[in-house]
Amino acid sequence: MAADNAVGRLADEPVDHRFKALPPDAATAGLTVGALAAERRNLFTGGFTTPVLALSAESVEHNLALLETYSERHGLAFAPHGKTSMSPQLFARQLAYGAWGITAAVPHQARVYRAYGIQRIFLANEVVDPAALRWLAHELEADPDFRFICYVDSVRGVELMDEALLSAGTTRPLDVVVELGAGEAARTGARTESDCAAVADAVAATRTLRLVGVAGYEGEVPQADGDRVRAWLHRLVSLAADFDKAGRFAALSETEEIIVSAGGSAWFDAVADVFAEIPELSLPVLKLLRSGAYVSHDDGHYRHLTPFNRVPDEGALQPAFRLWAQVVSRPTPEQAFVNAGKRDAAYDLDLPEAQVVRDARTGEIRPAHGITVSGLSDQHGWVRTTEEAELEVGDWVGMGLSHPCTSFDKWQLIPLVEADGTVTDYIRTFF
Repeated sequence: MAADNAVGRLADEPVDHRFKALPPDAATAGLTVGALAAERRNLFTGGFTTPVLALSAESVEHNLALLETYSERHGLAFAPHGKTSMSPQLFARQLAYGAWGITAAVPHQARVYRAYGIQRIFLANEVVDPAALRWLAHELEADPDFRFICYVDSVRGVELMDEALLSAGTTRPLDVVVELGAGEAARTGARTESDCAAVADAVAATRTLRLVGVAGYEGEVPQADGDRVRAWLHRLVSLAADFDKAGRFAALSETEEIIVSAGGSAWFDAVADVFAEIPELSLPVLKLLRSGAYVSHDDGHYRHLTPFNRVPDEGALQPAFRLWAQVVSRPTPEQAFVNAGKRDAAYDLDLPEAQVVRDARTGEIRPAHGITVSGLSDQHGWVRTTEEAELEVGDWVGMGLSHPCTSFDKWQLIPLVEADGTVTDYIRTFF
């Protein structure tokens, strides 16, 4: 399926009860998503109900351009992690801004990607589900241009993959990279270089799998700091060099590349530094970065962790999310309640941050002085107020969010909003 056609057809969906916050009159009129976008309604006066999550059009474009420039400057290929947004429209924008492909975490995500024409998928996990492997075998057989790569981190995993692919009758081998674990008490991955070699030997003994590189995730290095992360990345690079010296990439043709991949959203500066030192191998190296949270950034967790804090000369990401909720109760001078809660806002890492207030009487937007979100119920936000707070029932409170992954997944259709409040598009998600 052509990516452009599939993504374009998202505009043909009817605006209806499935999509929270969208104008009820748009559903009554039988509008499609595309027709509603063409009306360029205002987020505040165009009939949207609260709570409503908005994504800044300008910030998204800025962030897309910044990571493209960063990757090019450092000689990195880029496969941003799609689990962040699960949005085919944003995938298309990321590819337009130079992404090599899109990273997935589980087979279902890869199925979504394929439904929208993604031709290169890097799945950062070992896949041992036979049903998923049968589907993969079919996709690879049906489309010679489809490139799929996934982790292997155990001999048993290799055995299970081989069994499932043999039973599926595959004739095209599945490309895999050996995952080096980030240390004891870290997450997945073979823990030692000898363990990695054993996994590579198991791959070589099959005809259904093909070793194409090494990979891992530096964000799981225990007690991570710059030195520890770089030390682990040097281990990853050395593993690639040792595998190459031992002839473990012999299945690759002279026109192909050895893949070395790492890079979450917290340490990609370290990845860039260490990958710049990869020695010359027998084939060119595809240095594949996988950071995903950059597309929206945030006002909490990643605002503090982003490598751009350490390398300010490289630029700065912009937070793109703002959740708007209305004050529905003001029971005391020290307390208020808004109509957004855990069903609407990310809360797994930090609570939302009250940033601005839109006055219900005048439409004026002012800073949220003296206003703090102190807790969330399912459908209510608990707000503490001080004497300087100007807040009454009906006012809109605009909140910054922490953790993009658990912001996107609460909304199936997200207005893309320009700085003046004009809604230019709607971002569809598939979680």
